[in-house]
Amino acid sequence: MAIGLSTYAYFWRWHETASTPMRWRDLLDDCAAQGVRVFQFCDYPPLHTMTVAEAAEVGRYAAERGIALELGTRGLDTAHMHHYLDLAGATGARLVRGMVTRPEASEAVGLLGNFLPDYEAAGVTVALETYEQVPTARLVEIVEQVGSEHLGICLDPANSVAALEKPTETVATTAAYVKNLHVKDFAFSRQDGWVGFTYAGARLGEGLLDYDGMIAAVQPERKGVNQIIEHWLVWQGDPATTARVEAEWTSHNIDFLRRSNHV
Repeated sequence: MAIGLSTYAYFWRWHETASTPMRWRDLLDDCAAQGVRVFQFCDYPPLHTMTVAEAAEVGRYAAERGIALELGTRGLDTAHMHHYLDLAGATGARLVRGMVTRPEASEAVGLLGNFLPDYEAAGVTVALETYEQVPTARLVEIVEQVGSEHLGICLDPANSVAALEKPTETVATTAAYVKNLHVKDFAFSRQDGWVGFTYAGARLGEGLLDYDGMIAAVQPERKGVNQIIEHWLVWQGDPATTARVEAEWTSHNIDFLRRSNHV
């Protein structure tokens, strides 16, 4: 079990809105410079379009810097998930974060059966992320029905709030099945004029995430579950300021996890 960084911890720095967008080598270099040894390429378009040979170069570059890779994508299309298994093999990734879309929820068990045996044979785990399109109880039901050691949950308590699920309930429902943790804090703030709220990210320890409670329930140290840092940082008005604040949040959150005694 280790601290990891996600492309979502660098979103505003690799996104096209950045004044000088970071490329995948830049992301891995920065990860290594901060002493973090796991990196998750999650919903990262440049990876999706890579050939196996190009993905193997990413894997070699990460390995030279002592970084283990994880991947992340969306949907359960058979060809798509076989492509990500090929990418996992090329990069050395042992985990692929998946997402069940709302239209797939009723047939997810059958869809997983189309590709999960190949993941099992390759020793790669699929972790389905908690989020608002599919009730958390349904995700757990899918995992239980499939009954594979190579299928579990990617727990992100913040996501399901949009479906009126309490984060503590999401944690309790999934704790026994968690294979991957997305760690980000979150908070509500009043909009200007006091009409409505903004639900957005916060630095770890400054929002509503009950981090200690989540860790006590999931026990990632015992299970070997990596804690992957993400952000929900809202646009700060200009590219330079947004990139600076994003980098500050990343450093703060790494330090927070290192001080937590849970990694």
